[in-house]
Amino acid sequence: MTTSLQSTLAIVERHAALGLPSHTDPEATPANDSPHAIAFAAARRLGFIPADAECVAQAWQRQTERTGRFDIEHWPCEAADFGLHPLAPEQAFAAAPMELGVYAVLPDAEWVGRMARAGLPTLQLRFKSTDTQAVRREIRAAIDAVAGTGAHLYINDHWEEAMTAGAYGVHLGQEDLDSLTPEQLARLRAAGLRLGLSTHGYAEMLRAEAVGPSYVALGAVFPTTLKAMPTPPQGLGRLGAYARLLRHRPLVAIGGIAAKHLSDVAATGVGSFAVVRAITAAADPQAAAHALQARWAALRGASKS
Repeated sequence: MTTSLQSTLAIVERHAALGLPSHTDPEATPANDSPHAIAFAAARRLGFIPADAECVAQAWQRQTERTGRFDIEHWPCEAADFGLHPLAPEQAFAAAPMELGVYAVLPDAEWVGRMARAGLPTLQLRFKSTDTQAVRREIRAAIDAVAGTGAHLYINDHWEEAMTAGAYGVHLGQEDLDSLTPEQLARLRAAGLRLGLSTHGYAEMLRAEAVGPSYVALGAVFPTTLKAMPTPPQGLGRLGAYARLLRHRPLVAIGGIAAKHLSDVAATGVGSFAVVRAITAAADPQAAAHALQARWAALRGASKS
C-alpha cells in the first residue's frame, strides 16, 4: 500500500515543472492520509508559499471528492475545485477582449501616443508622481493620445483620477486592491471602467477573481529589475497551470518577458504578454512594437490551428 509520504513524493516528482528553488519546505510531510494533507505537503516541497499551497490542497481535496479518486497525475485546474463560481453580471467589471495581445507598459503620455500610433492594441500608463495635478494632466493627455487609434488604455494605480477622466480601464496591484473599500469598488464598477489586477500565485488569483476583474495579470514569469516583487519568478510551468485554471478570463503574462520567450509564453495559453523595456529600451521602438505584434499573432494563430 502506498503511504501518504510516498504519494507526496510522487506528486513532487510528477509535477517538478511547477517547482521553484525558493520557499521550499523539503521536510514537509502530510499530517494525515487525506488528499488535502498530501497535496499541501507536496506543494510546500515544490516551493509554493503556504497560502498558495493551501489553495492547491483544498482544490485537490475537492477534485478527489468530485471524481471519486485521488489522482496524483492530474494537477487541479477546474475553477469549481478552487471554489470559483461565475459571478452575476452586475457583480463583474466590464469585459475586456479575451486576447489583449501585446500589452505595453509605458511611462508617460508621449510614449502612449507613439505606441498607439504603432498599432499596439493594449497600453498601460504607469506614470509615477506625487503631484496630483501632474497625474491628472498626464492621464488626460494619454486618453487624448489613444483617441481614434483603436488602442485600449489602462491607467496604473490612479483609479480616482482615471474614473474622473473617463478612462477605458485601470490596473491595480494587490496592495491597491487591499486599500479599496467595497463602496469604492462598486463605484469603479458602476462607472464602467475595465479593471485589471496583478497576481503572484493562487491565493491572489482567487482573491482577484472574487471581484470579477476584466483581466488578470500573472507573474512575474521571469526575473525583473523594474520593481521589487513579493514573490520569486513563477516560471513557465506555473504560468501554464495558472492559465489552465483561469482559462475563462483574459490573461496577461508579465515580468521579464523578451522576444526570445514568446514561443514558450504563447504555448501556456495566455492571450497577452506585457512588455516594458523590450519597447522603451529598443533602438527603434516602433519597429520593435511591430515585430513583437507580428510574432505574437503568428504564435497565437498557430496555437489555435
